[in-house]
Amino acid sequence: MDTRITRPTPSDREVDWNKNKVLLSKTDKKGTILYANEDFIDVSGYDEFELVGQPHNIIRHPDMPKVIFKFLWDSIKSSENIHVIIKNMAKTGRYYWVVTDFKIIADTDGDIIGFFGTRKSVPNEIIVKFIEPLYKKLLQIEETSGIQASEEYLVGFLEERKKTYMEYVDHLISTGKDDKNKISKGLFSGFFEKKDTSKK
Repeated sequence: MDTRITRPTPSDREVDWNKNKVLLSKTDKKGTILYANEDFIDVSGYDEFELVGQPHNIIRHPDMPKVIFKFLWDSIKSSENIHVIIKNMAKTGRYYWVVTDFKIIADTDGDIIGFFGTRKSVPNEIIVKFIEPLYKKLLQIEETSGIQASEEYLVGFLEERKKTYMEYVDHLISTGKDDKNKISKGLFSGFFEKKDTSKK
């Protein structure tokens, strides 16, 4: 018998939640939810029994580009803890943005047996100014040209800023700035402006 929950229809409305709360969950190595704290349950809109035993992507929002999760899993497979900015979807279809820190749970032999996720809110201006435009572009590239093209764009985007994805997220949250111009400004300074100076 299929016990999976029916996916809700996405809404343009945000979940009304206390953004001082910390949302916690524990999964096995395949991403099946083993535990969720009360705040996680409240914000997700699901009952506890609806979450436990379900794949973690039960709360995945369709606005999330797949390449972000590929970056996430590639880091995890390399035994690296990582944090990622994610748009989740509640049972009502409403969305909520969080920065999620994934910590690896390993056995005594060092093999990965699960993950512990800690989620906190992200300042809205960071989402609106930087993350939403980037994720929309990645999603458009995926839909047109596939996940590999999306990954190549993201790699180039990060290389331009001389940061890993996690460093980029940390920088945004700590400074509220992208700082791309500080890196690339001056490379072709004045080149195009000086080209056509003659009056016709």
